Amino acid sequence: MIEKIPTQSGTRDQLLSDLKTVIQDAESWLRNSGTLTGEEFKAAKAKFERTLVKAKDDIVRSQEAVVEKTKVAAKATDEFVTENPWKAVGIGAAVGVVIGLLIARK
Repeated sequence: MIEKIPTQSGTRDQLLSDLKTVIQDAESWLRNSGTLTGEEFKAAKAKFERTLVKAKDDIVRSQEAVVEKTKVAAKATDEFVTENPWKAVGIGAAVGVVIGLLIARK
């Protein structure tokens, strides 16, 4: 039977939040880079690098989750088509007719 594809709620929101943080840190770093002393500059640079690494890690995790969900969806589709070949043909034909009608409208 076809299983529901698992989803992670908040992944997209977390990724956007991390990217906004990276951008804000970069803007702050660029704005204040002329006034920072040696130690302050090193601390700001370290903070920016940590934020950037965290954002990159979140992107990699999100990519892995998308790949895994795609594999699950592909497997479920394969199982459905194998178990119900005529339903799959009917669905494909119906989708083709709808697309044809939409193209012909223009």
